[in-house]
Amino acid sequence: MRHTAALAFALPLLALAGCETGSEFADLEKDQREIMYRVGKLEGLVQQAGNPSAAAAAKPGTVDAAPVDPKKTFTIGIGASPVKGPADAPVTIVEFSDFQCPPCGESRALIKQVLATYPKDVKLVYKTLPLASIHPNAVGAAKAAVAAGKQGKFWEMHDVLYENQDALDADKLPDYAARIGLDVERWKRDAASSEVQQQISADIREARDNGIDSTPTFIVNGKQLGDRSLDNFKQLIDAALKR
Repeated sequence: MRHTAALAFALPLLALAGCETGSEFADLEKDQREIMYRVGKLEGLVQQAGNPSAAAAAKPGTVDAAPVDPKKTFTIGIGASPVKGPADAPVTIVEFSDFQCPPCGESRALIKQVLATYPKDVKLVYKTLPLASIHPNAVGAAKAAVAAGKQGKFWEMHDVLYENQDALDADKLPDYAARIGLDVERWKRDAASSEVQQQISADIREARDNGIDSTPTFIVNGKQLGDRSLDNFKQLIDAALKR
């Protein structure tokens, strides 16, 4: 679904380009979302017709990823992204993720297990990749989390959003901000700020520039994880520690 994935970047970038107010943009966003839905459905039907086994295995809520190239090395900076784990950990896991993506939510337990297995050797860097074409609340959730980070509570908001993936509508987000003890009015201003918008846009561009078009995507010291499992994480982490 390469074409669908490429178009998926267009909507979040437009939504973060500083023109998100007014009825004109709202109409444009609605039209684009409808177009993306129809394109995605069409490409999905074409793929399923040619590959029934893939259709049976497909998971909703994510864009199909390209095969992992074990020879490819990614160079991705931490930048302003939130980090969990020791700052001097020799192994860095970079995650590109979408708060409304079901497989991203399912990966939380696995990531927790990985960090518990390597408490001194691994840190996690989270980068937002909202696929707005298929997840209408993904951009708002990303803004909510990044804005919470302005008050030092990104990971608290991260956890609440993933625990409530089916309830990420805009009117729910202030309740989550209050629940984790944020100054809600300040959080609202931050969520609407150009600084937060620019940070999310930077993550999206970084994903695009590295050919990353699906969520969740994990990069372990420059190498992309294939199948999501503790054993596969261990293989990449242990190899990185040996290097």
